[in-house]
Amino acid sequence: MANVLPWEQRVRVLAALLDGNSERAVERMTEVNRGTVGRLVMTLGEGAVRLHDRMVRDLATPLIQMDEIWSYVGKKAARVTDADEAGIGESYTFVAMDTLSRLVIAWRVGTRSQDTTDAFMSDVRARLVVMPQITSDGYAPYITAVGASFGPSVDYAQTVKNYRVGSYRGPDHRYEPARDPFVTKRSVFGAPDMARASTAYMERQNCSTRHTNGRLRRLCLAFSKRPDHHRAAVALNYVAYNLTRVVKTLRVTPAMQAGITDHVWTVEELLAALLAEPVAEAPTAKPLAHRAPEAPARALPGGRGFLRLVGGAAPVEKNPPRHDPPPAPAPVPQPATPPAAPPVVAQTPAPAVTTAPTAKLPTPKTGRPVQLSLFPEGPDQNRPR
Repeated sequence: MANVLPWEQRVRVLAALLDGNSERAVERMTEVNRGTVGRLVMTLGEGAVRLHDRMVRDLATPLIQMDEIWSYVGKKAARVTDADEAGIGESYTFVAMDTLSRLVIAWRVGTRSQDTTDAFMSDVRARLVVMPQITSDGYAPYITAVGASFGPSVDYAQTVKNYRVGSYRGPDHRYEPARDPFVTKRSVFGAPDMARASTAYMERQNCSTRHTNGRLRRLCLAFSKRPDHHRAAVALNYVAYNLTRVVKTLRVTPAMQAGITDHVWTVEELLAALLAEPVAEAPTAKPLAHRAPEAPARALPGGRGFLRLVGGAAPVEKNPPRHDPPPAPAPVPQPATPPAAPPVVAQTPAPAVTTAPTAKLPTPKTGRPVQLSLFPEGPDQNRPR
């Protein structure tokens, strides 16, 4: 008989891991050997990557936020030696989120370097079909990576936190910077909407991740001891977040809000999908469609984008000039019925003087120009000019 962990125990192990417990804590809670728990984490983590590649692709999200989470594997950077294997030391998780649905689009675990940033942005680009607006922190390699993956036509902004420097040391100085930062926003590519340029949702999700993934928690002994186990645990956490975690403000899971699934997944359903997901190809980059801008714009021919008004909406005049219609032509006078002929008087009558009727011009209104006709109609229209 094969030594296979019963289904009920596997469900309990997965539920305990998704609540942020370490492998040793899961061993005590479920009475499953720690080595077995570690092997299950590796199996589920690999299935999570395949499931994410199949479900999260061809997204039309208009707003994306990005950030990085610090952690370490085995030991901190100051204690790493040349004898340690690759991946030991500081480990950063790059994460991209759909702002509207809170869906985690992509992540990448590695060092805080240009190579990791480039690979991360390539993965984000491969999952989109609409050119988004992107916001990140002030990490410089983002500029090169975003430009290489999306081109200079993307709307990309950075929000930089400027912390106070000096001799002040508060009670939390060992764990975080001083709590009086101010944020500076700057446009890098395109014409991003600065009112929507923020990483607040991404940073809030990072806080939740540290609670649901013990390997990312600070000042505890749940940190990863091997790089491959760390990557598997991160993948498992993000897939479970997309499919099983209900966002309080949305009242649905991120995958439901994004239209990827129509219900909240249970732990049993997630476990079955992770174990049964076959190996498939990762998503590849597709042509990006330009999203319709909200500001006044004109579409360029050939689907090449939009000619947009940068700097706000078009000015609206409070009292725009109103052009009055041209005046109606003067009516042609009709001859009146001649009166009865007076008695004939023996004298030479005075010559009759006929006065042409004068067309009255419309009285101009104050502040409004009057449109006059250049070719009036009337009995004097053939008068020499």
